[in-house]
Amino acid sequence: GTRRKPLSDKYFKRVEAVEFTIKQDDGAQCRNLQKADVILLGVSRSSKTPLSMYLAQQFGYKVANVPLVLNIPPPKEIFAVDPRRVFGLVIQPQFLKRIRSRRLAGTGVDVDSIGKASGSFDYSSIKYIQEELKEVRQLYAQHPEWSVIDVTGRAVEENAAIIA
Repeated sequence: GTRRKPLSDKYFKRVEAVEFTIKQDDGAQCRNLQKADVILLGVSRSSKTPLSMYLAQQFGYKVANVPLVLNIPPPKEIFAVDPRRVFGLVIQPQFLKRIRSRRLAGTGVDVDSIGKASGSFDYSSIKYIQEELKEVRQLYAQHPEWSVIDVTGRAVEENAAIIA
């Protein structure tokens, strides 16, 4: 018969990293931020989840990603972690608008009228996106010890290489 090589410690480290990363997706369990090797911050659709999963699978990093939402303060736990592990993601507004509009169109939502009835901004409107990104950049400016990565037009692998 065929003999299999025993599974390595590296393999189990990656499995553990992927499991951790899945549990920390989209700001879940902020109490675990101290346990993360990498913490990604960014607005919706700035590639936090794909980048998190790639870093976990390829490098065995335990990654937490935290969404930054307009007019909602980030979780206080983010300020208690080693700032060298925090990476703020930014993206150009027009590029983000295109991503969000495609995402909404794929759900069958009427992208021209979403949010208007309730008086809220459409999350794919350029004005809303610009406000979000302005607020995010202000937060990052208040924390120059965090690394900031512009993910515009870059593949997940390219962004991961910057972090790894």
